[in-house]
Amino acid sequence: MTPPALSSAPPTAPSPTSLPVAAQMLALLEALAAQVRLPRVQALHLPPAPPPGGERGEFCALALDGGALGQSYVLLDDTWRRLDAAARSAAGLGVAGQPALELARGFLSTDALQRTVGFAAVNALTRWLFDRAGFVPPGSDDSLGGLDPQPGDTVGMIGHFAPLLPRLRERGARVVVVELRPELVRDDGQVRVTLDATELAGCREVLATGTLLLNGTLDAMLAHCRTAAHIALIGPSVGGPPDPLFERGITCLGGSWVTDPAAFVDALRRGEPTRPFARKSVLRPGDYPGWAALQPRR
Repeated sequence: MTPPALSSAPPTAPSPTSLPVAAQMLALLEALAAQVRLPRVQALHLPPAPPPGGERGEFCALALDGGALGQSYVLLDDTWRRLDAAARSAAGLGVAGQPALELARGFLSTDALQRTVGFAAVNALTRWLFDRAGFVPPGSDDSLGGLDPQPGDTVGMIGHFAPLLPRLRERGARVVVVELRPELVRDDGQVRVTLDATELAGCREVLATGTLLLNGTLDAMLAHCRTAAHIALIGPSVGGPPDPLFERGITCLGGSWVTDPAAFVDALRRGEPTRPFARKSVLRPGDYPGWAALQPRR
């Protein structure tokens, strides 16, 4: 699996207004590679086939030498099927031993499979840097990504986080869910599911899935959230360089911090819950020293 070539990046990343978020993240990793040798890939671990209509097994995990893991969503388009077919072929996935940065460059590809693996590599390299610098994001039990909706507030939700809807209802908030699937459209007075992203403009707080990074729609969606006071990006695949996200006005990153990589991978490959081997993390700008501060000193 050879990712598309990417020319060398400048030593510092351009502003977020001049590059899409994926390209800006890659520029940070390219600059890091100019200072320190980045690890190679150990393996790409796939979940078993997802059940029809189910959400189990929706993430893969890319492992680097040394144990750092990065996750990526595999249920977009036919990505899981293609990855599974490659894994079963005589050549296999062909990623073991490759420089992680080479795979990370695939995050800029228009091919869903290359982008999925590239995103996992971006997340894994970020975790590698965090571990190397001794930086650990704060833990949290809050599945709402640090949002605190009050009665009467309108909360935007980009992606259908069905398990969170009862909690938002209990808070007395109205929820506007932006979805891509027409069959989910409804309005019961408190929860409105719509295909129209412009309805996010009236939301004081917004909860978005990390999959927006993978499908390339984050910047377009954020353009509709300029009046939001709080924007949380959440999900197991929220794990890349935080700086481009904070610069875009995201106020909270809710991710999954793997605490036992070996047990996590074993559970993922078996299709079993991985929660016992990871904890939720919530990172805000004030908790984060910045990408430059985490890099090795010359």
